[in-house]
Amino acid sequence: MGPAIKGNPLQMFVYLLVLSYVVGEFIIPKYTLISLLNIAGLIGLISSLALFFSSLNLFNSYKENPKPQTHTKRIIKTGIFAYCRNPMYMAFILFHFSMFLTFENVAYFLSAFGLFIWINNFVIPKEERYLIETFGEEYDRYLDAVKKWMFF
Repeated sequence: MGPAIKGNPLQMFVYLLVLSYVVGEFIIPKYTLISLLNIAGLIGLISSLALFFSSLNLFNSYKENPKPQTHTKRIIKTGIFAYCRNPMYMAFILFHFSMFLTFENVAYFLSAFGLFIWINNFVIPKEERYLIETFGEEYDRYLDAVKKWMFF
């Protein structure tokens, strides 16, 4: 059995996406952003989808299940995983933040921030403990070599 993570990050991503839309469209007022930020948001949406599907493709090519609660047989260290330990999670957060920039909906910004806090403090630490217990020194070297969030 994999790490004892409560919740599924993909489900949380989708739930927050729907909740942010409803809250942002019908409850929180919109704030007009500079159109350059809207374009940055569209670029972010495309980038987050590319990041997600490239990560998913690597999981599939290694015959691994991306669901965090499942057992893993190997560490994926190629492709995007050579630069970022959590590209799927980064894609989820980037998608929400880009939705904020594109649609000027503050609820998307809040959900991106909340998703980051939850994943960074409650999901990733459990995954990393499980991977250290499972792979030991090999995963320790990977931790030292690759950043958690690509840029930090």
